[in-house]
Amino acid sequence: MSVEQSSQKVEAQFFDVIQDRRSVRYYDSEVKISRDEMKDILQLATLAPSGANLQPWRFLVIDSQELKQKLLLIANSQQQVIEASAVIAILGDLEGYKLAEKVYGMAVDAGYMPEETANSFVERYQRLFASMPPENVLRKVFIDSGLVSMQLMLVARAKGYDTVPMGGFDQVKFVEEFDIPARYAPVMLIAIGKAVKPGHRTVRLPIEDVAFFNELPKD
Repeated sequence: MSVEQSSQKVEAQFFDVIQDRRSVRYYDSEVKISRDEMKDILQLATLAPSGANLQPWRFLVIDSQELKQKLLLIANSQQQVIEASAVIAILGDLEGYKLAEKVYGMAVDAGYMPEETANSFVERYQRLFASMPPENVLRKVFIDSGLVSMQLMLVARAKGYDTVPMGGFDQVKFVEEFDIPARYAPVMLIAIGKAVKPGHRTVRLPIEDVAFFNELPKD
């Protein structure tokens, strides 16, 4: 197989993953995802980009049936909460910048940057985030958490699993019932498992309605 043919094959497989992903709400409750496979899915998801590579996403994987039952009412009685193999709560760490030294230290150890550069980045970003208004920090961690969430759902589909993102849950009750520290902002819940019914096919607006070059329409 030539390099071009190999590239085309990879491209086709990637497009299949994108096109096959659906928001699935009916799951096979007998299917369990092992902790090792879940960690592998999450590890691949964390290859998503983030501001200054600070990776402020955190995952609370809820795979206990008892805790999923507890989550059910908090998530507006959405049945997928208890039928799916697990529900992953995506949390944004508002103090994620405190791990800058570890992040950049790992980059130095991997040979990706000089130690002086890493030290400069650590000082810069810790000072920047510590002085930033809380609403700006929240916005940044929401953007990064959204990026990792989409990547997680694509990784799951590539591995043969299905997902559905859920923004419809009581965040206050979730924080209370699951004892979430104040530094973590709930972003969304993602149910993951094996579908017993396919997700609904949906439509997308034509690209002319959503993409513009150089300037936006006036009306």
